[in-house]
Amino acid sequence: MPYIAIKSYPKDEETRKRFVDKVYEDMKEILGVPDKAITISYEFIEPEKWQESVVKKEVEPRMDSVMVLSGEKRY
Repeated sequence: MPYIAIKSYPKDEETRKRFVDKVYEDMKEILGVPDKAITISYEFIEPEKWQESVVKKEVEPRMDSVMVLSGEKRY
């Protein structure tokens, strides 16, 4: 605990690493978990596959747990 799965359009390696580093550090600070408890995956999804692969298969079925949708906070 915790596990975060990140999916995005392809980004360059440096951007990806900077983003994961920021999420990693924030998880440690805010959640108070040790390094060994954190797992982060990062998957590239091509823009033309986004709607079918992510929105329909992952976002829509989990609307009760989606905390930000299209930039709008739901909490």
